[in-house]
Amino acid sequence: MDYIREQIQTLDQYTYFDEQEFLREKVHDREFLQQLMTQVRRELMKTDEDDKRCFLYGTLGNLYRLNEEPEQAIEYLKKGLELADPNSTREVVIMIRLGEAYKYNQQHQKALDQFDLAILKCLEYEPAYLDFAYQHKGKCLMEMRLYSEAMEAFQGAHAVRKGKKDGELLQSTEHAIEFLKKLNE
Repeated sequence: MDYIREQIQTLDQYTYFDEQEFLREKVHDREFLQQLMTQVRRELMKTDEDDKRCFLYGTLGNLYRLNEEPEQAIEYLKKGLELADPNSTREVVIMIRLGEAYKYNQQHQKALDQFDLAILKCLEYEPAYLDFAYQHKGKCLMEMRLYSEAMEAFQGAHAVRKGKKDGELLQSTEHAIEFLKKLNE
């Protein structure tokens, strides 16, 4: 399990945001992704602990989304969400990931519903991922060509990230805002 967590930490090295597809997250190295998915599936078969299964389902769902298999992603993320403790960080993370999977599956309204639920949970119980919920909602709205609503969501993410003082996250949101401005010209 520790090995899987370590590998997940390196995932950023293998991903990029595709400007041809509204900043959708893509992978450079499918082989690495496939190997990681195999490891997660093996670990999932070995454990009966709900907490670990929740983590692994959420991870596997996210990896399927990156592998451009959103239907599989949705299936695993729903299983993870069923096991997540209510009002927990893990529940919010899985909600955001499920929203992304719906978006990748061209189910934009379901994606927006998930992002809105995640935002509500963040505002009520778990604020740590509020900026991510806003950011992903903005990207979804951008794909739907609802540019003013997307800008509002990105501005929400920007405000939260400014408060976090995380330069990398702030830069990501500023890039999304600039990208949106170019689309809206």
